[in-house]
Amino acid sequence: MVASPLVETKLFVPQPRHVVARPRLTELLNQGRRARLTLLSAPAGFGKTTLLAKWLKAPEAQRSVAWLSLEESDSQPSRFWTYFVTAIQRAVPGIGAGALALLQTTQPSLETVLATLINELSVVPCELDLVLDDYHLIDNPDLQPNVSYLLEHLPPQVHLVISTRVDPTLPLPRLRARGELVEIRAADLRFTLGEVAAYLNDVAALELTATDIAKLETRTEGWIAA
Repeated sequence: MVASPLVETKLFVPQPRHVVARPRLTELLNQGRRARLTLLSAPAGFGKTTLLAKWLKAPEAQRSVAWLSLEESDSQPSRFWTYFVTAIQRAVPGIGAGALALLQTTQPSLETVLATLINELSVVPCELDLVLDDYHLIDNPDLQPNVSYLLEHLPPQVHLVISTRVDPTLPLPRLRARGELVEIRAADLRFTLGEVAAYLNDVAALELTATDIAKLETRTEGWIAA
């Protein structure tokens, strides 16, 4: 049982900033909807959350989204799964009611909770993206087998998206071998020279020369935070 009220704003997709269009990454994210897991793994400042928010908020995006912005305090299993199921209910009302009721019992069996949740997800009538942002803050090793179990048994219309600074201890090699994993890493998230030019001159309106832009791209290696 969760000891304190849920913070509802953690379940909102962030408002994307005015950023450069990055169709090559959008295509990778779209490919992830045909996989079991999409993993965005890169250090801080590479624009993972911004990329996801822009993708999910695009006018042409017609999808149901369960979003959860994680914090260190969410590593407690009952709290994590209560947030997770509540996010699903916000996206698809009615789905997850049975699992949430089990979580509110005195000593919930996580195996029973997850089996109930998976069964409820199996009847979701639409495509559903489950997004876990800042997953690196979940440092409880007891949670990882539960997330792995959920991932392995997701129905085909439900997709998990994880944004993290470090790779999670999930069965990534097995998913990769099966073609059920789409990965977006620091090398993909680095801005190309054209994206740097668009950001500095079109978005930031700095009116820099091509030479200056090339120098900045070289020095920052496309790291947008720099």
